[in-house]
Amino acid sequence: MGSYRSKLDIIAAILRVASQNAKKTQIMYQANLSYKLLTKYLSETIEASLLRFERKNRRYVVTTKGHMFLEKYREYSRHNNHIEKQLNNIRNKRKALEELCFNNQ
Repeated sequence: MGSYRSKLDIIAAILRVASQNAKKTQIMYQANLSYKLLTKYLSETIEASLLRFERKNRRYVVTTKGHMFLEKYREYSRHNNHIEKQLNNIRNKRKALEELCFNNQ
């Protein structure tokens, strides 16, 4: 089963690649996006002032706001992963309890 990436995950992937002053093709491949999705998200990140395009070098550059987003995203991601682990642990404990109650009938 494939892994679903949220909009925030995709934006963070784009910004991580672009933090190395990447070209469009580099971002597409390294962020693992189709050309259509890349175009959509590049427009959105530029409009949100997270990225800017340097015409002279034909590269995308992360703005100060984009760096702030990445910092906040890392914090969010750490917390989210921790909570997901806790939720999985709780689900497993509930399943074990249910098996104790209902499997011996």
